[in-house]
Amino acid sequence: MNIKSLLLGSAAALAAVSGAQAADAIVAAEPEPMEYVRVCDAFGTGYFYIPGTETCLKIGGFVRFQTDFGRDKSGTSDWDTFTRGQLQFDAKNDTELGTLESVIVLQTNADSSVNGGATKLDTASFGIAGFKFGYYYSWWDDGIAGETDALATNTLFNSISYTYDGGAFKAGISVDELEGIGRVIGVPAGLPNDFGRKDNGVGVAAMVSGSIGGVTATLLGGYDTEREDGAIRAILSAEVGPGTFSLAGVYATDPNAYYNESEWTVAASYEFKATEKLTLNIAGQYFGDYAFISNVDAWRVGATVGYQITDGLKSLATIQYQDIDDSRRFGVGGDEVSGFIRLQRDF
Repeated sequence: MNIKSLLLGSAAALAAVSGAQAADAIVAAEPEPMEYVRVCDAFGTGYFYIPGTETCLKIGGFVRFQTDFGRDKSGTSDWDTFTRGQLQFDAKNDTELGTLESVIVLQTNADSSVNGGATKLDTASFGIAGFKFGYYYSWWDDGIAGETDALATNTLFNSISYTYDGGAFKAGISVDELEGIGRVIGVPAGLPNDFGRKDNGVGVAAMVSGSIGGVTATLLGGYDTEREDGAIRAILSAEVGPGTFSLAGVYATDPNAYYNESEWTVAASYEFKATEKLTLNIAGQYFGDYAFISNVDAWRVGATVGYQITDGLKSLATIQYQDIDDSRRFGVGGDEVSGFIRLQRDF
């Protein structure tokens, strides 16, 4: 064997070994691109795009710790403490018909150490082009500032509504299902507003509101087709001095789903910010023919104090005094002091 043959044989052997090693080599796969959550600023703060879609989602809610007090407030004692947790999901996206928006609110009340309470659907609705469908709070839920007034009876319905929003001027109409609505809680059985109700009744409500300068006026009416009675309500609010003064009145033809506290009532409140964190409210209300009993009137006064402890944490305390005429004859209450103290963490 000469040197040339030896060199050729060695080169061939090395090439074979190198080829075998190359065949056995592991090539790392390139990582797949990741889609990070993007901030959506088209609908305000807190929204983000759901990955893979153009829908913006916002998640919020609160945790509330509250102690109520008042005569037989819980049915067994003069005070009652409970904890509430609430989650809210808002989803919005632009369409050729305008913004499509939806809201889901889940709420749980824990009123016993034995269990955590049951979770309920507090709100579920969607809306587009002024129309709104679902289970949500009606315009009757909008009252005046503070915790004193009673300007509505039932406010949460399965509804279809349309609202025209012109900025300073708004108007709307809704059709509400009045399912399973009976007497006012706390009013003894046998009084005129202790009325039975068939399921799947129908109610119609209409609203018109206008604002100019620091003054806002709202007129609202509701008609219960099953009871063939209704109620009308007016609220006027105006910026006065360092705060806001509100005046409201309600008249009902007879007990109905929208209002059956009394035949007529007037209420007023004044709320102002004493400091950047402290808010004070004083209010009063007078009821004519309370519980729709002729010549039985009632009145109440109250004060509410709110304090922003820190970012995301606030407190609220309120005390109310109410007096009802002829309580011994009708058994509807007499005079009573009630209220609550609340701590709430919002997020």
